[in-house]
Amino acid sequence: MKEDSELGFFCLLVKQGSLASTARELNLTPPAVSRRLALLEDRLGVRLLNRTTRRISLTSEGEVYFRSAQRILNDIDDMERLVSSSRAAPKGMLRVNAPLGFGRSYVGPAISGFSKDYPEVSVQLHLTDRPVSLPDESIDISIRFGEIPDSRLIARKVASNRRLLVASPTYLHASGTPVYPHDLTQHQCIVLRQNSGAYGNWRLIKGDRSETIKVHGTLSTNDGEVALGWALAGQGILMRAEWDVAKYLRSGRLTQVLADYETPAADIHAVFSERLNLSAKVTCFVDYLREYLGQHADGPRPGDSNW
Repeated sequence: MKEDSELGFFCLLVKQGSLASTARELNLTPPAVSRRLALLEDRLGVRLLNRTTRRISLTSEGEVYFRSAQRILNDIDDMERLVSSSRAAPKGMLRVNAPLGFGRSYVGPAISGFSKDYPEVSVQLHLTDRPVSLPDESIDISIRFGEIPDSRLIARKVASNRRLLVASPTYLHASGTPVYPHDLTQHQCIVLRQNSGAYGNWRLIKGDRSETIKVHGTLSTNDGEVALGWALAGQGILMRAEWDVAKYLRSGRLTQVLADYETPAADIHAVFSERLNLSAKVTCFVDYLREYLGQHADGPRPGDSNW
């Protein structure tokens, strides 16, 4: 493992942000990590990190060492991929990030199957409520919805996806069904407060016309599963990914609202940095996830344009 080297150990320490967190990651005690850092600093003759009881921070010499160490470790990774036969036998650590709800429902189960097919690959799954920053974070692949603004990254589509407006038949029977986007202002809308973007602004598109509606409701949350539960309970209209609501639309527990209107693109991508483009473990996992999602019974199917 790269963490066995001094360069790898120091990079892991900086990324973890504390001695205790690094100790947990390496299955060591904090004093053992502190001693290893002290030996490295003694050998170099400089102080690399400022320590407090809770956090660490880089000195100016530490900044130089960290940047150079990252570059050297990346070069070693690239060299090993070029000269090894790892494309035929994927192996090593694969760190995957995914959104909370989609990660629990689909990415986690996919990893379970992937692990059986590729036992030499160790997988760490990190579920978060907002996208991680690549390539700065210690993540190999991030599963993301919609457009990918960073041109430094490679994005491979693993599944088609739309955001749909849905509500339960109970709610629509009691409150009526919207006919035009502006009608949403007269309805209880379940608002998701996720990431750092403006919440409650729903953009609807029909032909060359686009409308942004500021919706309101008595219920809002930062958790998509909670919001979906409220919609199923008849609490209002929800905008949610087709992958999250497809099975409920099939069963009739939810009904699509304003089906003639589209929302901004929400296709699902596996995103990774350019340097991992030839990695066997990355390539195999992306291919596996695409096939897994394509065969999943709860996902959208060709022809499901309107529900």
